[in-house]
Amino acid sequence: MIKRFSPVQVKNIIESEAQIKLIDVREKWEYQIAKLENAELVPLGEFVAYSRNLNHEDKIVIYCHHGVRSFNACNYLFENGFKDIVNLEGGIDAWSREIDNSIPVY
Repeated sequence: MIKRFSPVQVKNIIESEAQIKLIDVREKWEYQIAKLENAELVPLGEFVAYSRNLNHEDKIVIYCHHGVRSFNACNYLFENGFKDIVNLEGGIDAWSREIDNSIPVY
């Protein structure tokens, strides 16, 4: 099952988990506007190829602008045997509004 976590829940994961993979599936131009620290940019169009390098044991948090593209990426991973996957509900937009208003809303 794909976990859908609020920004507060994801913040808690980021702060408490040393080994977490934070993946942003937006486009480069979006990433240049607003991003989370330590996130790796993997645009959704490149995600399938990129996912071949992921470890099935990794704890993975995926986000996008509002949570739709990231849910699709999470679903792909889940269908391919990944178990510890989290989708950031509301994406970076919700993060900006609820956690860190220094990150631009666009």
